[in-house]
Amino acid sequence: MARALLLLVLMALPLALPAQELQSLLQAHAEEVADPSRSSVDTVLDPLVESGLPAVATFLARWQDREVVRNTGDGLFYYAGGTEGGTVTLLDIATGEAAGEAPADAVEEIRPNGGVRREIAGALVAFQLSDPDIRARRAALAEIARSPDESQIEPLLDSLAGEEDDAIRAEKARLVDILRARFGDDTETRVAAIEGMAGDMSTTVRGALSQILATSAYIDTAEPTGNVARLLRPGTDMTMDEAYARLVNAGLAPPRISPEQVRAALIANIADGSVGGEPVSALSSDAARIRAYEALAAQGLAEPFVTEEELQAAVAAHVFAEVHDEDDPAVTDAARAVLTGIERKVGVNQAADLALDAISLASIYFLAAIGLAITFGVMGVINMAHGEFIMMGAYTGYLVQTVIPDYTLSLIVAVPLAFVVGAAAGIAMERLVIRHLYKRPLETLLATFGVSIALQQLAKVIFGTQARPLTSPAWLNGQLAFNEIVAISYIRVAIFVLALIFFGLLLFILRRTRLGLEVRAVTQNPGMAGSMGIDPGRINMLTFALGSGIAGIAGVAIGLYAQVTSEMGANYIVQSFMTVVVGGVGNIWGTLAGAGLIGVLQKGIEWLNPSNTLAAQTYMILFIILFIQVRPRGIVALKGRAAEA
Repeated sequence: MARALLLLVLMALPLALPAQELQSLLQAHAEEVADPSRSSVDTVLDPLVESGLPAVATFLARWQDREVVRNTGDGLFYYAGGTEGGTVTLLDIATGEAAGEAPADAVEEIRPNGGVRREIAGALVAFQLSDPDIRARRAALAEIARSPDESQIEPLLDSLAGEEDDAIRAEKARLVDILRARFGDDTETRVAAIEGMAGDMSTTVRGALSQILATSAYIDTAEPTGNVARLLRPGTDMTMDEAYARLVNAGLAPPRISPEQVRAALIANIADGSVGGEPVSALSSDAARIRAYEALAAQGLAEPFVTEEELQAAVAAHVFAEVHDEDDPAVTDAARAVLTGIERKVGVNQAADLALDAISLASIYFLAAIGLAITFGVMGVINMAHGEFIMMGAYTGYLVQTVIPDYTLSLIVAVPLAFVVGAAAGIAMERLVIRHLYKRPLETLLATFGVSIALQQLAKVIFGTQARPLTSPAWLNGQLAFNEIVAISYIRVAIFVLALIFFGLLLFILRRTRLGLEVRAVTQNPGMAGSMGIDPGRINMLTFALGSGIAGIAGVAIGLYAQVTSEMGANYIVQSFMTVVVGGVGNIWGTLAGAGLIGVLQKGIEWLNPSNTLAAQTYMILFIILFIQVRPRGIVALKGRAAEA
């Protein structure tokens, strides 16, 4: 029996000892734990962190979350369990298991304020840096970046060797350099850390370097003696009025008298219908009010004006400068050189990202316009319902997804089906409407515009006015990131690839197939083509079907990132016509060039005026109008008979 009891005691020791050690540490600073303040909470946090006890991390987290209580009966600290019938269940601070009960009025809640909780969060970082949960490690790094401190260098270095995640390891190494740059023991260490950040375009590094280069305004009669960033010359780096305003704000010069102060002084000193020797009825002009105020100032009844000569003299008597908050010039010189290089690299990458956005937008416009390039550019038909073929393709993709829940499989099925739907709609419109209106562009425009409105209303009746989801497969989610600045979504990449595929496919059809040869023959001379055994009506129908089918596929692609609504086609019809006209009517290469020009132009204008995309579109249209005046046949103009047709 005695041996059994001894064995139980020995088995309990590993749990009991840590609990007793943690409780002993807390009891040594009991009053500070119970009523912590930001200025003195370190007297508790330092020994807790240095103890290395496994229960400390949990205690700090629960203390921060206000879950620690004190039992006034025995003076010990516990975690609060449930409350029932006026009794609180107490949990052991080491094991979290039930350790007894106490009356609710004997349990004192410990509620650290916001400042104390931030200090606790800083101490908790050392434990979270090696936490198995990757989310905890990311939270710890975010806390360090938000509130950097010299004491965080060693915990970061200790956790760096065992870090398995590449991104987190890189972030830890980056934060080590940032902390050493700010809190290094000597100039060499700090400069080496700053130079180690060269080329790093992260906002964390740029913010840290900017903080090292932070300056304070200096105004005095003597030259500055600290780490001077630059001297400011009144009249060159700032106006004389701005310089004098700085003197006023620093309490080194009297403020200038405002018109409101003049008015208030005049009103306050009116006596017997006059003020300052001027009748009130004569104070309708600025000159009269100034004379009256100067008279009051001469009598000591108002503050005198600051003359221009006094302003010039006050400014000339002082030195204006910006002085670095960092005292070490070698550190600020290194930070300035590294930050300049990073900003140059950021500028290059921002230009690359803008170019990538422009190419992406151009591929979308090309995909939307390539079908129109056939029906309008090759056949000369002004089809205002082209956007509705795009809309029909998008709704086809949506319907397929309602039947096939696998997004990858549904996309594989939707693309050819959208082509069939678009081609069928194109054939129906060509047979019923267009074939009767060839060589009559105005009637064709009006008729297809009416078809456009009818198709929009039909879509509203069938699908309603709310946007319908067209969900992309999981492998198209996310983005292709080259660095922290240059990135493009996988959906945009897929659209770009699809545009290239259709560009190559159309070139092959029009240049290497019998259909393409017949299309070009009918386009250039339908009468001669007919005499050679080619049926112009059949070729027109097939050409229209091809262009409309491609518009349907474009609808599936566009619907993956844009809202699928009955009006979605109208958002692309104007850009599609501009793409075809600017590129060169009747030329696939011209359509590609037109899409590229419009994409680059729109993104460039949006970059210059990012707050107003509507203005960007307006400027783009004005530019295109001017461009057509200079080059009416487009970028890639047709030559020979095709140009004359």
